[in-house]
Order: sequence, then C-alpha cells, then structure tokens
Amino acid sequence: MSDPILFIADLHLDPSRPAVTETFLRFLEEEATDAGALYILGDLFEAWVGDDAVSGDEPEIEAMAELSQAGTPLFIMHGNRDFLLGEAFAEMTGATLLPDPSVTRVHGERVLITHGDSLCLGDPEYVAFRAMVRDPEWQRRFLSLPLDERIRQARHARAQSMARTGTLDPEIMDVAPAAVHQAMRDHGVQWLIHGHTHRPAVHRLQLGEKEGARFVLGDWFEQGSVLRCLPDTWTLERWDHPVTLARSPQSGSVEPGPTQPR
Repeated sequence: MSDPILFIADLHLDPSRPAVTETFLRFLEEEATDAGALYILGDLFEAWVGDDAVSGDEPEIEAMAELSQAGTPLFIMHGNRDFLLGEAFAEMTGATLLPDPSVTRVHGERVLITHGDSLCLGDPEYVAFRAMVRDPEWQRRFLSLPLDERIRQARHARAQSMARTGTLDPEIMDVAPAAVHQAMRDHGVQWLIHGHTHRPAVHRLQLGEKEGARFVLGDWFEQGSVLRCLPDTWTLERWDHPVTLARSPQSGSVEPGPTQPR
C-alpha cells in the first residue's frame, strides 16, 4: 500500500493554546513520519510577523525540521495569518513554501490546493485587505519595522479583525461557489483542497460531464483535523484534544465514495 499523503490547515499555533501545539507535535511524530508527504495549507501559526521573530529552537520548528530530515517531504502554504513566512523559516524547517494556489499530484490525480481565502469574495473589505498585505512592497515596508512595532500592529489588527468578523454573516465569509468552479476550470482539475473557512466537509461537485469534490480542512481549535489520502480512499479525520490521536470521521464529511479519484 502507498504511504498516505496528508493535508492539514488552520492550526493557529500560539503559546496561549499549548494543547494544540502538543497535538501537532504528537501528530508529526506518530502520523506524519509514515506519510508520503505532508501539506500544511496555511495558518499554521496564529500570527507571523517575520522569520526574525523566532530562534529556530521552538519545539514545533524543531519537530518539522526533524520530520524533513527523516525524509518526509513537507510543503507549507501561506495563510491569512502567516503570509510573512519566508525563506529563513523554510530553511529552519526544511519545508518547501508553495505559491497559493498550486496544483499538485496526489496518487496520480491533479489536485488544486489553496489556503482558501482567495475564494471568499463576499466580503469586499477583506478582499482589499488581502491584496494590500500580499503586495511585496507592503511586506517589505512592514518587515523593515522594529520587531516590537510589528508585534504591536499585528495584535491591533487581530483585535480589529475579531471584532469585525463577529458582526458578519458566516455565509459572507465562506467561499463563493462561482469562484470555486472558476478556479477548478482554470486549472483543469476535478479535486480541490483548502482550509480557511473552518467548515470541514466534503462537497461533491458536478463539473460539466465530470464529477469532482471540494475537500475543506478543519481547524485545530477544538480538535485536530487531517485529510488522509490513500490511492483508493480520501478521508477527512479528526482527533480530540488533549492528544488522543484516536481517528474518527470529521464532522460533516465521510469517505468521498463515487467522487473518489481513481
């Protein structure tokens, strides 16, 4: 049997949530070491104000480096919380930073992978904010600020974001179906994997004469979440906190059945 290819997203690692970090470390040691590859599709960290904010000896960074050194390919995509992950971070962890979106091969199938926020078009204010902070010149100016000032600005932006999203209809913050179909058509794929929305599910899609699916990864606030891809079955799973790693189906998702890639 081929080794599973694993996809996770939205861990939002932060010192204030040690149980999540513990779950992640256990996941890397007990699950990812047997994987053909591990993909982290954004928001690995709650915030990232620059690679110079870490020393490299943090437990999660050391664990990712050990995973890479042991031979498991590690791919990481920027999210809306950690879009400033850079080459120094990649060197520390041995990870390959992927552009968003990207097309990869999963057991022979072409799959579109993205963090997911670029598909959320119902909130024009966020769309404009995303364009601003993804601009290389904006990032250059921000990273030139003293570290303390970057941390202060990040905390302020986070507080504003939490206050604002609390007033929005959740449907506005979800992906736009038209954007999903357009992205899949543009990249010529039947399968899409993303995170960001914190709404884990497998959505079956009709793409012209072909069937496909959109796999939405769960966040790690209340439990761990992983999409485990074997050659004949792709399954969204979860683990409860604290660190049990006892597999169970992720809420709202099952094995894809008739839409499963062959």
